[in-house]
Amino acid sequence: MDITPKEYKELVKQKSKKSPIVKNTVLAFIIGGLICVVGQLIMNGWSAAGLNQEDAGSATSCCLVFLSALFTGLNLYNKLAKYGGAGTLVPITGFANAVVSPAIDFKSEGYITGMAAKMFLVAGPVIVFGTLASAIYGTVLMLLK
Repeated sequence: MDITPKEYKELVKQKSKKSPIVKNTVLAFIIGGLICVVGQLIMNGWSAAGLNQEDAGSATSCCLVFLSALFTGLNLYNKLAKYGGAGTLVPITGFANAVVSPAIDFKSEGYITGMAAKMFLVAGPVIVFGTLASAIYGTVLMLLK
């Protein structure tokens, strides 16, 4: 059976399930917003406990990374991601999830060759390119002054 690329494209279009874009966008907005609200509540709690703004922000970041890693380990973050989609990609929690998920997936290969080696499989390129971009940006700023 020979079909042209155009016919194949039409066949795929017919068979593909329609994506509920509006529903997915609203859910992502709500879930992402709720993650941010939780972060703000944690920060308010640290501030109420007597930490200054900068220290409260650092403590909040640590709490959000810990909670994200914990929820990933308990398979709750994945369930939330299935429901909230892109809303779970809030940078700090999404990044923690991206580091912990491969570590859990490759745990069966051992702690060193599996978990430790594969931990940065997804997050590694983000770290490398983020560091490189910041170094280039810093150099440009230094040269312009």
